[in-house]
Amino acid sequence: MILVNWSIRFAYTGVEDVSLVDERINELPDIGEQIDPAEAIPDARPDKLTVEPLLRPTRILILDDEAVVRDVLARKLSTSGYDCECCENSCMALSLLEKSSYDLVLANIMMPDLEGKKLLAEMLRLRPEIAVILVTSVVDIQTAVDLLKEGAYDYITKPFSLEEVSISVSRALEKRQLLFDNKLYQRSLEEQVSSRTQQLQEALEALYHTYDSTLMALGTAFDTRGADADGHSMRVAIYATLLACQMSLEPDVLRVIQQGAILHDIGKIGVPDSLLRKPGKLTEDEWGLMRRHPEIGLRILSGIKFLRDAAQLVLHHHEKYDGSGYPSRLKGDAIALGARIFAVADTLDCMTSHRPFQPATTFEAAKEEIIRVSGTQLDPAVVAAFLKIPLSELKRVRHGVSSRASLNCFGRDHLLELGVRLQ
Repeated sequence: MILVNWSIRFAYTGVEDVSLVDERINELPDIGEQIDPAEAIPDARPDKLTVEPLLRPTRILILDDEAVVRDVLARKLSTSGYDCECCENSCMALSLLEKSSYDLVLANIMMPDLEGKKLLAEMLRLRPEIAVILVTSVVDIQTAVDLLKEGAYDYITKPFSLEEVSISVSRALEKRQLLFDNKLYQRSLEEQVSSRTQQLQEALEALYHTYDSTLMALGTAFDTRGADADGHSMRVAIYATLLACQMSLEPDVLRVIQQGAILHDIGKIGVPDSLLRKPGKLTEDEWGLMRRHPEIGLRILSGIKFLRDAAQLVLHHHEKYDGSGYPSRLKGDAIALGARIFAVADTLDCMTSHRPFQPATTFEAAKEEIIRVSGTQLDPAVVAAFLKIPLSELKRVRHGVSSRASLNCFGRDHLLELGVRLQ
């Protein structure tokens, strides 16, 4: 529960003769001197309340409709080093707050021209950071609590003790400074977090670029081992990505498809070069060795955490929709979706690429062949998505990734155009 400050308990009887007030003020200890809080405020706890001189002049606005009260407060606070300015009505006070900056306001909440809560609200609207101490002749605990909840720093009742006013002012300014310092600290922390976040993003960007470049370099290396033209892995990755986008698949799925497409032949590391570069047809024994490369690829990639999903595409990339493929003769939806998408992309690139045992066909002829084997070798749903992609876009990929020189530039840029990274 919020408690009304100790100042409500104190009384300093008003004095009509201003000269007597001056004498009383001169007899009072300066706020810069050490004051025993237990003497100034009987219930105060010395370990929680200290009064210290401010290190710089502080501007205080005093608002009261009684000239004597304004003069008494201004004189006392001025002797403590504060720069005080007085006004006799709420309109003048609000005008001064709008034009000038003050650290604290001592305001009578019983001003005839503006009710207390509205006055407090207007002052805080004009200067949200200002400390406000309210002065009133009405002792009402609930009113004090309500005003403190609304943003007032303190609440003092007339007649008041000047020492208590000084202590209340010092305490309010200390609280204001602490709040200000806390905001600065929070802002500094936010700036540091923002800066570190930016640095982390830049580091991740560099790491992602390294991932991309590494996977693409591996794909290029695998292509050079076989009899296929350079750029096969990259072209298949882009074709597969276009298909996946056409099917409105999620970015995470696209990423797996790209990874698997680029690395689909990684298992050929375990296949002799003589088989990979053989110009004629393979014997049955040679086909037996060749059919092992999907499983070899699975074993290689399964040990890499961020490529485990892609490893399934690598394992299934030679399966056929009707169950006549290898190594597991899977059928229909039992084949990973990425592998079914890859199969269409791979068919397109194999038919439109020149090989020692097979000349390249046109895209139009490849399209007709893909339609013909839909439902047997290829997934009909994937073929339907393929037919919606303009051949001109597919040809652009083919012409863009036609040599090792243009592979890294065109391939990576095209993949990034599709909004998905390889990592």
